[in-house]
Amino acid sequence: MTATQPLRCLLLQVRDPDDPMSGHEVASFERALAPRAVRIEIFDLLGRPLTPGDLEGLDLVLMGGSGAYSAATGGPWFPTALDSLRAVHASGVPAFASCWGFQAMAVAMGGEVVNDRSRSEIGTHSLRLAPAGHDDPVFGHLGAKFKAQMGHEDLVKTLPERATLLASSARVVNQAYRFEDAPVYCTQFHPELDVAGIKARLSAYPRYLAEVTGETYEEIVARLEETPGATRLLTRFVEVFVEE
Repeated sequence: MTATQPLRCLLLQVRDPDDPMSGHEVASFERALAPRAVRIEIFDLLGRPLTPGDLEGLDLVLMGGSGAYSAATGGPWFPTALDSLRAVHASGVPAFASCWGFQAMAVAMGGEVVNDRSRSEIGTHSLRLAPAGHDDPVFGHLGAKFKAQMGHEDLVKTLPERATLLASSARVVNQAYRFEDAPVYCTQFHPELDVAGIKARLSAYPRYLAEVTGETYEEIVARLEETPGATRLLTRFVEVFVEE
């Protein structure tokens, strides 16, 4: 494909119909992938399973957050959603997953996710590259340390087989990984969010802040920083795996 053609993207979502962040998530990925033109369609993982036909003709699959749903606790819909993620992994279509997508893809491919509020990370946090990250074509530009936007209380305890660790934080070892047998990258953090984006997420789920962190919105917002290096991961991923 040429750089002038819009990227044909499918965004896999796990969000209720009234979740205000559904459209915001689309806009966030559009902003992060700019100036590349994109055409993003939504696929609801709470509904039917993903089929090979849903993946035909795509340039990129995206996965993001989840609103009210957890990869640690699951639900009746979860086994079907995991089958859909395994279909993405097997398809060969380049895929980038953040937050819930990072956790659910780990479970789908044999890893383990747990809930641990003592290691929750909300707002802008510092990360460091793992040894493999320094030579990685997507992550290598970041340098030894970088910052990213986060909002999680679940975490990946054990990586799947054939997954390579790319980044860690002080609280959580498994912050980013890639698969060695598929063009799939996953991050616990949100490269699609800037400061305005994380503020919108925090505002949409006010109870989450009090329950998980015990801090106020104002306290967390005061520590936010822009994270252009992390955002660059998405366009770099496209350059390496879609436009190669």
